[in-house]
Order: sequence, then structure tokens, then C-alpha cells
Amino acid sequence: MKKVSLEGLKRFRERTRVVLAGRDPEDSYGFVNTPIVRGSTVVYQSLDAFMARKSRYMYGTMGNPTLDALEMACNTMEGGAGVVVCPSGLLACTLPLLATLSAGDHMLVTDSVYRPTRNFSENMLKRMGVEVSYYDPLIGKGIEALFKPNTKVVFTEAPGSQTFEMQDIPAIAKVAHKHGAVVIMDNTWATPLYFDSHAAGVDLSIQAGTKYYAGHSDVLIGTVSARTPELYKQLRTTWEQLGVIVAPEDAFLTLRGIRTMPLRLKEQEKAGLEMAKWLQKRPEVKQVLHPALKDDPGYKIWKRDFTGASSLFSIILNPVPHKAVAAFVDHLSLFGMGASWGGYESLVLPFDCSTYRTVTKWEPGGPCIRIHIGLEDVEDLKEDLDAGFTRLKAAM
Repeated sequence: MKKVSLEGLKRFRERTRVVLAGRDPEDSYGFVNTPIVRGSTVVYQSLDAFMARKSRYMYGTMGNPTLDALEMACNTMEGGAGVVVCPSGLLACTLPLLATLSAGDHMLVTDSVYRPTRNFSENMLKRMGVEVSYYDPLIGKGIEALFKPNTKVVFTEAPGSQTFEMQDIPAIAKVAHKHGAVVIMDNTWATPLYFDSHAAGVDLSIQAGTKYYAGHSDVLIGTVSARTPELYKQLRTTWEQLGVIVAPEDAFLTLRGIRTMPLRLKEQEKAGLEMAKWLQKRPEVKQVLHPALKDDPGYKIWKRDFTGASSLFSIILNPVPHKAVAAFVDHLSLFGMGASWGGYESLVLPFDCSTYRTVTKWEPGGPCIRIHIGLEDVEDLKEDLDAGFTRLKAAM
């Protein structure tokens, strides 16, 4: 098969694009997958060649063929001007901030942001002289009232981390661009397959590729996609100056995961919705937080802007003591208790974000648990949770 250009890929449908993206068997000795290329030093054949430095790779920190293949595959899905790959999802959240903010600038951040991003903003950015303010994730176009003359960045995340508020990204982006600010979005929940963030006005789109890109709970990786060539150059320059290289083995594993991502997302979306609806009917559950449920407060925005939903959502239990929650989660057979998601296995994670929100109050009225649905049989998952609810009631 011949290599298909980025422009040529546009004639294909989504699943075909994901299978072909970043592949060039002619450049890989005929092998289907790009080989793992390890290396630090690049040698030159002459002094003139060294002085000109026109080769694609001048040193290992400038990339390698394996990383290039991953960048091209991600860029095909994102539809932007270019992608950089980072060794963790957290660095993918922080790198664009370092690329766009300077001392004296002001940034607006959604109050429902991923907590490590908040920690970076509160510590590193403030130490660098950047002013950070938080806003209600449901503010929409009302965010204009919060802009200052020095507001340079608006950070968004939809749905919100743990609490799943849906932000009106197009409305926020329109206001931000009116004021000359850059819009950054953590789009990990929906991935580019279910939300075209650049089309909605997002300038820098983040993926914690650890989740659905890699998909097998064995890689730490992140990506940032730039909407315009100018922003890509700015982002790429920051990436190069920081030396944030990704191990070629991790790039290879992520590429392998991407090939099946549409299939996994489709199955996990279906299973996630089935489990969410089942949990809605449980007497122990006060509320299910899932934007794709018709009675969810964010459903209208999700339906308008998104083409699908991932398998991550949260539930609020009716008030029960801590020992009852522990009895519920401690002895689950199929749900592990862990902080990540997006892999093939199901997970639960109790949380309470009331202690670190600053402009919105989190008063759910009961214990909260974030749930990720993997690729297990949903009937087995229901039986596992049903047994957990039996333990919960016995511990009351």
C-alpha cells in the first residue's frame, strides 16, 4: 500500500482515517507498523552537512520516526495545524500554559478543572507572576464580565473533571477571541472522535493519551494539538526548548492503541450508558452525572456539540456513613479502585471536590463515586455493583 497524505485521508470516513493515519509501509521496509526507533546521537557525513543541519533529526530530543508517526496520526484525528506529544497527560495540560503565558498575564480557569492542572496554576504559574482566576463552568458567554486587559488564556474542560458540568465551548471561545485570548481545552473525555474542539473555536486541544488513545492502562502519554500554524510554531518551540521527549516504546504502544480506538469507544459508550441508566434506577443512588442522559443538566449542550460520549461518569449516593461506602467499594471483584480511566478495565474512585473549589460550591448531598466502564460484560458489572450495594446496606 502507498502512503496517503493528510489531505488524501480527508476523503475517507473516520474509522478508515484512524487505521491509515501516520502509516507509511514504504518507509518501514514494508512492515505495517512504524518500527520503534531508539536513539540520541545523529551523525553527519561531512562538516558541511553538520554546519547546515538540514536533516529532519538533529538530536534525539527533536523527535524520531516513531514519534513522528504518532504525531501524524493524532493530527489526522484533531484536524489542526500540528501536534506535540508529551510523556504524560499532566504535561500536556501544563505545556500549553508555558507556551502562551508570561509574567503579568491573567488566565481564566474553569472551577471544574482537573485538579493537577489547578495545582500547577496555583503554584508554578503564580510563582512565575501569572494571575489566575476561576469561573463557574456553566457561565457560557457571561465569562466576558471576567475579562481583564491582561487576560491571555481561557482554560476549559468539558465535561468537568469528576462533576461532569458541560461548558458552552463555542460561546466561551467567541468571547475569548473577541478579547484576543487563547482558548485551551482538556478534551480527553470526548476525544477528537466525539468532539471537534478546533471547529468549536479551541486553539490548543489537550488529550491525556494515557486514557482512550493508548487504551490498555500501560502507557503514560499526552498530546496537544494547535489550531493554527502560528500557535503550532509557538507550541513546538516550547516543546523543543523543554526537551520533553517521549520514549519510542510509549509512542509505539499509543499508535497501536489508536488503531482500535473507534471500536473501543463505541463499545464503551454503549456500556457506559447502559450502566448509567441502570444506576439511575437503584434506590441507593441519588443522582447520576452523565451528560448523555436526557435528564442531565448538560444534555442539551452535549447533544448540540458532541457526537458521542465516553464511558466515564459519576454517581452521587444517598447519604450513608463512610463505613458503608467502604463496604461498597472495598470488595468489588471487577471494579478496581484507581485514579485513571480509559482502559479496558472498569474502575471506581470516591471523590470530594468541595475542599478545593473556589467560585462554585460542591454540595452533592451524599458521597460521590466516579465510575469508568471498561470492556467487561455489563451483566457481570451489574452483579458486582449489586453485591456492593448489598454490603453497603448491611453496613448501615
